[in-house]
Amino acid sequence: MGTEATPLLDALGHPLLPVDPRSVSDAAAIELAPRPESVRQARDFARVTLHSWQLDEQFDCVALVVSELVTNALRHGVAPRTPEWVPAQARPRLELELVRCTARLVCAVRDPSERAPRPAHADSAAESGRGLHLVESFSDDWGWRPLHGKARGKIVWAIFLTDS
Repeated sequence: MGTEATPLLDALGHPLLPVDPRSVSDAAAIELAPRPESVRQARDFARVTLHSWQLDEQFDCVALVVSELVTNALRHGVAPRTPEWVPAQARPRLELELVRCTARLVCAVRDPSERAPRPAHADSAAESGRGLHLVESFSDDWGWRPLHGKARGKIVWAIFLTDS
């Protein structure tokens, strides 16, 4: 379903990590197509990964945050509908990585946009615009980092404190 790796953390580099790289015990990543179905695929990946790490109790909050981060990446991070004739390596890339660290779980989503994520003004009557407010409410911390060099885009991450 995914891979065992730390490509997003490698892309960020050690000075920009939201956690100490020596505390990483497990990591799993999945590449997602720039399609709405990827939100469900990301939640399913999170469920399976957290279960394998015996972190089932974290799933509800992580699933909500994963859904919001992937939805934001789809809405604001990739161009709408890439034509089928565009080669796979040239298509926009979305990636979800879950990283288990000492007493922390990091959820990171990579997208090709260099635009900073900005929480919208909270409007209780609006149909959308509350995603980053939910991320802030359900995670213990969140942030973003631009990618540099050949790696274009950004990574938006959220941290959850764990008992392990």
